[in-house]
Amino acid sequence: MIIDCHGHYTTAPKQLEAWRNRQIAGIADPAVMPKPSELSISDDELRESIEANQLRFMRERGADLTIFSPRASFMAHHIGDFAVSSTWAAICNELCWRVAKLFPENFIGAAMLPQSPGVDPKTCIPELEKCVKDYGFVGINLNPDPSGGHWTSPPLTDRHWYPIYEKMVEYDIPAMVHVSTSCNACFHTTGAHYINADTTAVMQLIQGDLFRDFPTLRFVIPHGGGAAPYHWGRYRGLAQELKKPLLKDHLLKNVFFDTCVYHQPGIDLLTKVIPVDNILFASEMIGAVRGIDPETGHNYDDTKRYIEATANLTPEERHKVYEGNARRVYPRLDAALKAQGR
Repeated sequence: MIIDCHGHYTTAPKQLEAWRNRQIAGIADPAVMPKPSELSISDDELRESIEANQLRFMRERGADLTIFSPRASFMAHHIGDFAVSSTWAAICNELCWRVAKLFPENFIGAAMLPQSPGVDPKTCIPELEKCVKDYGFVGINLNPDPSGGHWTSPPLTDRHWYPIYEKMVEYDIPAMVHVSTSCNACFHTTGAHYINADTTAVMQLIQGDLFRDFPTLRFVIPHGGGAAPYHWGRYRGLAQELKKPLLKDHLLKNVFFDTCVYHQPGIDLLTKVIPVDNILFASEMIGAVRGIDPETGHNYDDTKRYIEATANLTPEERHKVYEGNARRVYPRLDAALKAQGR
């Protein structure tokens, strides 16, 4: 199988954004705050939004199943308070669940959490539990910076985050470390803030000793790990200066990188520097980069082409990247696939 571990519902029917705009307006004027029941999206509208977009590209490019979560830039945890985030997360997660029910062989959910700046992460637990227990979701997206580019939360290694980690261990689910929209003009959302966050998460995990407390905790660092693989020598050296174990022992039993890297040299470097057991296939399609590369004539985010073309992987190693590693990192995904006879 070709399992894409990083997909977002970026093509949701327009009613979703219209409802969100009303919700944001309701923060200043509670009289216009919409109720969740006022959002109406039919199954046919969901089908159309998927069949004409993600599913069409999956079939054209040869992907079988996508781990599907709400649109990352729409999470916008910095907007409003916890009540706003909680309602918004519930709506977005339900849509992903409905998509997975309509296309059970092609999509399975990962949850957006109702995070809010300065709010105890334990408030996210009810939504996390609902998504895992009731919706059958196989992972979560964890935003290390709910402030939207101002980084007011403690590092990922701080006990502040432990309520989330305890549930991740209990349910044996990984978290993709994924920020949302940047409201800091210094940081372009997808070109800077996303990559900064990926890199920052890696360094925070190197600095701390989180996996002593949670030896089975698993994180997926998206977008190829940000700058980390490109500067792997720097991080090995910094870990050495910090008197930490070798990164293969300190980090790589628990941290994994996806293949949302949009050119061949980038994938070649990723597959040369990072052990194959730590690489999961992903495209983030339809996501941050939607154009066609004039140098190749193919879509930038058609990442399967890069995996096929790299000389750094054997057929057995490609199988790990495409399927084997995802089943290991997402045990609930593996169980769901086995229940389908796959």
